[in-house]
Amino acid sequence: MADASEIREHMEVVGSDHQHVGKVDHMDGDRIKLAKTDPAAGGEHHFIHIDSVGGIEGDRVVLNRTAAEARDEWGVESV
Repeated sequence: MADASEIREHMEVVGSDHQHVGKVDHMDGDRIKLAKTDPAAGGEHHFIHIDSVGGIEGDRVVLNRTAAEARDEWGVESV
C-alpha cells in the first residue's frame, strides 16, 4: 500500500495502463477523493481506496488496476 502522506491535492491519478482517471481533491480517511471538476468525473466526486494505489511516480498517483477497472470500482458522492 502507498503512503497516503505522499498524495497531494491536484496530483493526477492514472491507471496501471497510464490512462487518466482523475485529479486528487484531497484524502478522505483511507480514500482519495477525486475532484468533481475534472472532465473525467462527470460533475461528481469519486473515491478510490488507498489499497488501489500501486505507487507514486513524480506528481502522479499510479493505481494497481487499469483506469477502466478503477472507474468500475469507484465510489460516488453526489453534491
